[in-house]
Amino acid sequence: QVQLVESGGGLVQAGGSLRLSCAASGRTFAMYAMGWFRQNPGKERDFVAATSWSSGNTYYRDSVKGRFSISRDNAKNTVYLQMNSLKPEDTAVYYCAVPIRGNFAVPPDPADFGSWGQGTQVTVSS
Repeated sequence: QVQLVESGGGLVQAGGSLRLSCAASGRTFAMYAMGWFRQNPGKERDFVAATSWSSGNTYYRDSVKGRFSISRDNAKNTVYLQMNSLKPEDTAVYYCAVPIRGNFAVPPDPADFGSWGQGTQVTVSS
């Protein structure tokens, strides 16, 4: 089973950028599709971005298209989320996860993902 650790969150002003990292353990990381999700207190966990195991296919929620970019470096067992033009509504705890059954529907459903990391807080001030 893969273990995931997110990092890179922080406090940034609106319009700024952050790059989140998700470091994975396990020799089979390259075989996993990966997803990024976010959640605020009292709210459901929402899909943000996902990538196939090869980064050949990427998916984004509509509100982040053109601003966020998901990528992966299989040699480093790491997936990234580059976030540009951040908005206060992007504020949340961001999590990475892998599909439980190896692949995911579109749009990705958090219920189909597991091995959640501890999350990293992103706060965007206005």
